[in-house]
Amino acid sequence: MAACYLDARHHQGDWFVRIDDLDQPRQKPGSVESILATLEALGFEWDDEIQYQSRRTERYQALLDELSNRQLVYPCSCSRKEIAAEAKAGVDGLVYPGTCRSGMREGATQFSFRIITDESVIQFNDRIQGTYTQQLDRDIGDFVLKRADGLFAYQLAIVADDHDQKINSIVRGRDLLVSTPRQIYLQQLLAMETPDYAHVPLVMDDNGNKLSKSDAAHPVDTKRPLETLNLTLDFLGQAAVEADTIDSFWQQATRNWLIEQVPK
Repeated sequence: MAACYLDARHHQGDWFVRIDDLDQPRQKPGSVESILATLEALGFEWDDEIQYQSRRTERYQALLDELSNRQLVYPCSCSRKEIAAEAKAGVDGLVYPGTCRSGMREGATQFSFRIITDESVIQFNDRIQGTYTQQLDRDIGDFVLKRADGLFAYQLAIVADDHDQKINSIVRGRDLLVSTPRQIYLQQLLAMETPDYAHVPLVMDDNGNKLSKSDAAHPVDTKRPLETLNLTLDFLGQAAVEADTIDSFWQQATRNWLIEQVPK
C-alpha cells in the first residue's frame, strides 16, 4: 500500500481506495472499517470516493454480456474434481482443459462462465520485476469471469474498475504478477488501455508463506505510526525518514521515493 501511495504522490498523481468485496459471504464483519481506520491512522489520503466492487455488479455483467455476444465466453459445468482429473499444472494452478468449449454435459444446472484463450503471447515490462510473459492457453487456460455461485471473478472486476477510474499506473503485491496477463488479455479484447504495472515484494514468514490475517499474522501497528512507516520504507529499499509528524514523513518519503531501489 505504501509503495503504491508513494509512487502516485511522487508523480503528482491521484490515489484511490477500492474495496475488493465481491465475495460477500466470506467478508468478516468490521474488516472494511478496520482497513480504513488503519489507513487514516497512518496518514493515507485518497482523492475520490471509496469504490466498492460489490456495488458495481451491473457494470461487470454488461462487460460479460458484451464478450458473450461476441462468442468469446461459454458456460462451464465442470467441478473442481472433474478438472483435476484431466488438467495439467500451469503457472497458477491447474490449466483448464477446455472440456466445455463444445458444450456442457446434459442436465447441468450450475455453471460458471469462462473466457476463451488462444495461443497469443501476453508480455509486459513490470517496473520492478522486469519482462514477464505468458501464453494464456498453455499457462492458464480458459479462465472464469463469473463463478457458478453468481459471483464475478476478480479478473473481470479489476479490469472494469481500472478502466472506469482511468487508472494509468498500478503498484501492488507480487502475488498478483501471475494474474496480470489475464487482465491485459481482457483489456485488449475490450479495447481498453493497459496501465503500467509494478509488483512489489511480499512480507513472508520463515516458511516463505505470505503473511495474512487468516494465518494469525499481527496487524499493522498504528500506535507507533512513524516507526511502522519507516520499517515499511526499509522493506521497500528506501532511505529512512527523520520526521516528527506523519505529514512531514509523507512529504519527505514522497520526495525521496525511488522505485528502482525496491527489491524484486
